[in-house]
Amino acid sequence: MRDKQRAYLALHFCVFLWGFTAILGKLITLPTLPLVWWRVLLSCAALWWFLPKAQLRGLPRRVIWQMLGIGAMVGVHWLCFYGAIKLSNASIAVASTATTSFFAALVEPVLMRQRVKWYELALGILILPGMALVVGNIDLSMRAGFLAGLMAALLAAVFTALNKRMIDRSAPPPLPMSFFELFGALAVCSLALPLVWSVNPDLRIAPAGWDWLWMFLLAWVCTLLPYYLTLQAMRHITAFATNLTINLEPVYGVLLAGLLFHEHKDLKPGFYLGVGIILIAVFSHPFLKKRFEKPRKEQPEILDADI
Repeated sequence: MRDKQRAYLALHFCVFLWGFTAILGKLITLPTLPLVWWRVLLSCAALWWFLPKAQLRGLPRRVIWQMLGIGAMVGVHWLCFYGAIKLSNASIAVASTATTSFFAALVEPVLMRQRVKWYELALGILILPGMALVVGNIDLSMRAGFLAGLMAALLAAVFTALNKRMIDRSAPPPLPMSFFELFGALAVCSLALPLVWSVNPDLRIAPAGWDWLWMFLLAWVCTLLPYYLTLQAMRHITAFATNLTINLEPVYGVLLAGLLFHEHKDLKPGFYLGVGIILIAVFSHPFLKKRFEKPRKEQPEILDADI
């Protein structure tokens, strides 16, 4: 029980740090792809420096490829998230991520081979009017950003469930797991960068001025540290509980964006009403789960031969 409490405390600290990612993404003047590329490059460089190399030698090749694949998905998730910020604003980008738990309610049963729970589908339906209010109260020019944010939320639900399944089955150490997944994200961005640059030779790749400070804070404080702590926490809590806690990020993000950038002036009251409906649907889940779901008997440990 003490381990689970520490896991939740660490996860809440991570969510607080992630609340600043949209703010830093707004402050950094780089386009989306170079921003994400520098973020994962600096994170991988720091991890390689601190990572005990002995932890790399005992990892099966199959697990390494799985981590690289999940990392590639993480990279696309970040491209969608920062693309949402550039296409709209920080408030809309973080508000759209409140749908992560809704997607998780549908994705996790498929990946974990479980039944879809009726009350989770009901919460998903409740989210729809909130989504309609959010979309209906933003300019047409910002709706592309909202759609990019939805794609980021869907990807977050998928790779969180995949990470939980890998941790339950293989339990790789969190530092190598962080390194390989961030390296997978770096590989995706490195492949895309020359293609985008060939289409747009004027694309600015190198940070300038204050961008360097914001980039180091984004990579080391708001990426590397929470990524490691989240993987560590998932050894003691479920994937849905992880996603549910992470849904506090829109609360921090919208409040910070409103305070620092005065984005509340660009958004109508209906937008915040929609966000409120989404958050009510998301955070009512644990109460419904406790009310309608019977405690399950402890499952036998999964052996490597069963993977």
